[in-house]
Amino acid sequence: MADFLTVALVCAKTLAAPDCSRDTALDVFVAPAPSPITCMMQGETLAAQSGLLDRATNYLKIGCERRRTASLAPSATVSANAP
Repeated sequence: MADFLTVALVCAKTLAAPDCSRDTALDVFVAPAPSPITCMMQGETLAAQSGLLDRATNYLKIGCERRRTASLAPSATVSANAP
């Protein structure tokens, strides 16, 4: 499983870059990536393949996020700590 996620945000040029987020973006593209380098390289590709990026009115913001995983305590550990 990939440890990273490429997040490509297409934001309106009227929106300041620090304010461009998943909530404010016009479009959001997310894909798994095996490494940070791959993560950054595939962001442009994701947006280009979509055909939704119009550089006259939009810009692309690419980020890499670590994939979040939930970790559950084994039931034996939970019951061992019970009174």
